[in-house]
Amino acid sequence: MKTIYTKLIIFSSLVFGFLACSSDGEVRDMGVTPVKTLYEPTDGRTLVLQSSASAMLYFEWEPARAEDSGAVLYEIAFDKANGDFSDPLSIIAADNNGGSNHATITHKQLNQIAALAGIESAAQGTLKWTVYASKGINPVKAEQERTITVTRLAGFANIPEQLFITGTATEAGNDLSKAIRMKKINDGEFEVYTRLTQGQSFQFTNASTGTPVVYSLSGEKIIEGGTSTVSKTGIYKYYLDFNIGAFTVKEITKVNLFLCWSQRKIELPYKGFGVWELTNHTITGLTGNDNNDDRYKFRMESSAGETEWRAPSNDSKPTGNEAYYYMVEKNNVQQWTDGQIWKSPSTTGWSDKTYDFMFSLNSGKPYTHNLIIK
Repeated sequence: MKTIYTKLIIFSSLVFGFLACSSDGEVRDMGVTPVKTLYEPTDGRTLVLQSSASAMLYFEWEPARAEDSGAVLYEIAFDKANGDFSDPLSIIAADNNGGSNHATITHKQLNQIAALAGIESAAQGTLKWTVYASKGINPVKAEQERTITVTRLAGFANIPEQLFITGTATEAGNDLSKAIRMKKINDGEFEVYTRLTQGQSFQFTNASTGTPVVYSLSGEKIIEGGTSTVSKTGIYKYYLDFNIGAFTVKEITKVNLFLCWSQRKIELPYKGFGVWELTNHTITGLTGNDNNDDRYKFRMESSAGETEWRAPSNDSKPTGNEAYYYMVEKNNVQQWTDGQIWKSPSTTGWSDKTYDFMFSLNSGKPYTHNLIIK
């Protein structure tokens, strides 16, 4: 961050140095007055940081004045509680590319700054902040300094933008270039459905090339470095949240197609890489409403209980649109579900037809399924 700041200052210096000279080379006034008063947040403010991307803290200060009556640029500097800003932890431009006398800083940015100050995850510590004003060169420090006491997020200060699972226990093996990309749910949140082998190791990485950062699991926490194992070979869902440094896991034991009226369950075998598939399956023995009602969904059995996979919002026959088949997981398991089911393309019932069924939780694509009548 300091490197980026230095480059910006050099660039700004060149630009403003050019603008500061008249056509005959006369140097114009480039001075600014220091900011006299810091308004927000109040001195000694205590804040518990939140992992939400929308969690922000507002900073504001009294405007400075430029000797040439032109615009002033502002930056907020952060330092340790006992720092003197000679080597600040972080410098962030104010809103409007530095042109406003206020700044909106996310909790995640504050969490990263707190980590630079040596404040541990989930611990409380104090930061000092002030404001610098300038015309692009020779920044002038504000007359005031203030402190803010933050409780850091329990997770990581530097959250990966992407995440992969790799290792001899995984379906892709130990070749990093073939590591399985996990689905990004939100900033810092990732999940994957995959088979893992007992007695072999796996780990998570933030890249599938070079020398990535490696993560593993310890107790209920995500840690940097190391490897992990499973106690039995099986199909697992791993969900990792780097915002709080925690994870959940469940073993998937069965995926069934569920016909709503007859409540018939048709099991789909696991094919690999988050996909369950049943081919050339003939349905027989259904009559009356059991046969003619075309509504269906999926049920998943796992170590965490039974859940349903249903349409995000739908109550119609298939239209040929791929999004028709998209799925979301729901905890309320019930026979009837208005507006969250699919319908068979057949107009003559389920029975005495041969089908291919595919149910995909492959993390590289939208969660989806398909039903083909042969």
